[in-house]
Amino acid sequence: MPTLILVRHGRSTANTAGVLAGWTPGVALDERGAAQAAALPGRLGALPIAEVVTSPLQRCQETIGPLLDARPGLRAHTEERIGECHYGDWSGRKLAELKDEPLMEVVQAHPSAAAFPGGESMRAMQTRAAEAVREWNARVERDHGADAVYVMCSHGDIIKSLVADALGLHLDLFQRISVEPCSITAIRYTRLRPFLVRLGDTGDFASLAPREVPQGEDAPVGGGAGAP
Repeated sequence: MPTLILVRHGRSTANTAGVLAGWTPGVALDERGAAQAAALPGRLGALPIAEVVTSPLQRCQETIGPLLDARPGLRAHTEERIGECHYGDWSGRKLAELKDEPLMEVVQAHPSAAAFPGGESMRAMQTRAAEAVREWNARVERDHGADAVYVMCSHGDIIKSLVADALGLHLDLFQRISVEPCSITAIRYTRLRPFLVRLGDTGDFASLAPREVPQGEDAPVGGGAGAP
């Protein structure tokens, strides 16, 4: 079965503002995010990419744009099911103020039981994304062969949930996974099991350096902004 290259969108204006964007319209890449997107064709240059699939949200469309420009033979397929989690009433709110919401403790420690007010549950988010991947795996294999490589551009929580699915981890453990903006995660699917062959690879180790403001113990909902 195919190899899936999961690309998290580049750093967005919501990431730098500390806002949980969700499906809020008009959330674009910031200057650094645009530079990350511009570097993506070079990072993937050695790969024979068969298809490109992307979330419908602007920040993903902008991230994948330079790759499509560099490979005129490719076009992007928009896939609603790999769009960001529907955070409902939390969308557009500052993460700093959401930290004190009782639901945040559930999101951190027991995400399989978390459902956002006016939105969806994290369990439903993972289910729709995993179903999309399985359907695209079959489609890519049918059209391009079992050794094909294809790209999906999606969001932090979606990618983390897909990694958990591939590793057979319970969703309650997915907050232990970290994927930075414009990082590359690769999963090679086979008949018997998936293999996680890259996780959150940015080619940059700056985010591992100590920070002036400690990062804390909570996982960043939505994925975080990456290195300063």
